[in-house]
Amino acid sequence: MTPPAARADLLATRTLLFVPGDRPERFAKAASAGADLVVLDLEDAVAPEAKSAARAAVREWLASGHPGMVRVNPPGTDWFADDVDAVTDAARAAGGVPGPVMLPKAQDPADVAALVSALGPSAQVVPLIETALGVHRAIEVCGVAGVVRAGFGSVDLAAELGVDPVDRDALRYARSALVLGARAAGAGAPIDGVTTAVRDEELLLADCAHGLSLGFTAKMCIHPAQVGPVAAAFSPPPEQVAWARSVVQASAAGGVAVLDGRMIDKPVVDRARALLLRAGEPVRAVDPAATASPQPLVV
Repeated sequence: MTPPAARADLLATRTLLFVPGDRPERFAKAASAGADLVVLDLEDAVAPEAKSAARAAVREWLASGHPGMVRVNPPGTDWFADDVDAVTDAARAAGGVPGPVMLPKAQDPADVAALVSALGPSAQVVPLIETALGVHRAIEVCGVAGVVRAGFGSVDLAAELGVDPVDRDALRYARSALVLGARAAGAGAPIDGVTTAVRDEELLLADCAHGLSLGFTAKMCIHPAQVGPVAAAFSPPPEQVAWARSVVQASAAGGVAVLDGRMIDKPVVDRARALLLRAGEPVRAVDPAATASPQPLVV
């Protein structure tokens, strides 16, 4: 079973910065860019003739104890099994357990389960939903044990559907279906796809606002310049964080309470906890002295 601390860290991630696996000279720079998680990409960013070298570079980086997620090649390709072996070998060399793995073209729960089995009981898998079948089977895919949260492959899905990936309306249903499917399966809120215009901050922030409005709580980045704006966009404002702290503290005694004249019950507490998670603030760190004193609810 995935360790709770590792699962919580992945659920709290807001920014994922991709770096090509065949560019090891960029790994350290990506790691210092401020992203919550660096994704070492062995799939789309690497040409077929460079796959072996990329795999070796990623294995060496992970075996040296550096953290990172690996996007392996899809199941059924000539590279998939070797990619997974590299991840597990690197974990053994580092004396730990495999880090999170992103599985592209995730649409078959059996493929996801096989990856989880290969990674072992501490598996942390992020299925990348980027096909129509993947969207259709989101509940099944996200419900596999070892899946922490899903990613949305907007560019590949748009290509399959024959729509513009920039057209938010064209992909609104697919995004919403993934959010609903992930939640129905008990997985965390999904990670939104990339904004390919790396220097258009206005577009980037609009994409973040759209994803957040639908239930996404993180976003994939393809350039270090995107990390800061994305982190800010997916961080709740201070007043919401303060409200969430108060709600969690008000609920500490259990049952239902009233805070500032409003009823505090489980759905409200769940939302407060989710806000604190997005803020990177563990619920256990709430300071009772900094919160309002709740009134017990009399019915």
